[in-house]
Amino acid sequence: MKKIQMVDLQGQYEGIKEQVNASFKNVLDSAAFINGPEVHAFQKELEEYLDVKHVIPCANGTDALQICMMGLGLKPGDEVITADFTFAATVEVIALLGLTPILVDVDKETFNIDINAVKKAITPKTKAIVPVHLFGQCADMDALLKIANEHKLFLIEDNAQAIGATYTSKTGKKSKAGSLGHVAATSFFPSKNLGCYGDGGAIFTNDDELAHTIRGMVNHGMYKRYHHDVVGVNSRLDSLQAVVLRAKLPKLDTYNSLRRNSARKYNERLKNQPYIILPKTVNNCEGICDTCDCHVFHQYTLRITNGKRDALVKHLNENNVPCGVYYPIPLHQQKAYVDERYKETDFPVTNMLVEEVISLPMHTELDDEQINFITKLIIEFVN
Repeated sequence: MKKIQMVDLQGQYEGIKEQVNASFKNVLDSAAFINGPEVHAFQKELEEYLDVKHVIPCANGTDALQICMMGLGLKPGDEVITADFTFAATVEVIALLGLTPILVDVDKETFNIDINAVKKAITPKTKAIVPVHLFGQCADMDALLKIANEHKLFLIEDNAQAIGATYTSKTGKKSKAGSLGHVAATSFFPSKNLGCYGDGGAIFTNDDELAHTIRGMVNHGMYKRYHHDVVGVNSRLDSLQAVVLRAKLPKLDTYNSLRRNSARKYNERLKNQPYIILPKTVNNCEGICDTCDCHVFHQYTLRITNGKRDALVKHLNENNVPCGVYYPIPLHQQKAYVDERYKETDFPVTNMLVEEVISLPMHTELDDEQINFITKLIIEFVN
């Protein structure tokens, strides 16, 4: 059996090696390292894939989130609602801009932001909601769009983990994750479903005016060289990273299908275990049927309900099986974001999840032998 990795980027590289290497050489020969033809071509190709009017590449996913909020004109003191159970970048940029983060609990089945908690958190100071499409599955965008419209709020999608996922509305309309809110941000960190070989990110919107504003912001506020019309930052995707993303984008649906196939195999081997709760999806088809692409399984995340999660992590690691706990500490308990307004009773689901979740190896190169080995270890240890 080949070595089990949490993410096998080397194996994935083999499938695009010739194209990437040749395109790298072209960039090196042209010396068009910043905002070169590869970046512009990738932008257009991603716009077509997502069916959005505007993709604005930038340096990383955290910048993307920050620039979204800058572009919307949010001001210090404005409240922004987001999920307590996610990576810190989402709340980090809110705090960096002097905005007020309002953390709320999540749904215990999908791990996405809890709609009722969002409703309760809205005040006259609320200006935006940031749902995180966690682990590869969209939040309840129908409900969130309704809330945003009723209260005149901005809806900013954190799509760092769900690129390629499809959201089906109650009307039956299908849309790609990141194309539903006022604006969306994504990351191209190497381990993402669509990842480059360094840092990278992008912003998506269908709003022409907002797109124009953001295009200046990512480049020091310039639309014309040395004319700084808005306050901006230095956040640009470089051409070498665009080369990798262009090579991977046509394969993204295949990559995500391979992830769903691995998720199905995990589910088949781990089902009906008394102390294991499998990942749930919004449409109850496990997100892995032949016609469903609602979940792209950036992570395959279980809940271990008998108190043995931490011991299982140790056991897997001792048997050379990597795994992850995303996330071990809720944001409301992080030193940087502690707020006396929060009560532990506000976060019953998050506080449960941080004790129970474990994410297993998930990538495009997983094989049956590896999955069988991993699941056998888990079943024998947990029961």
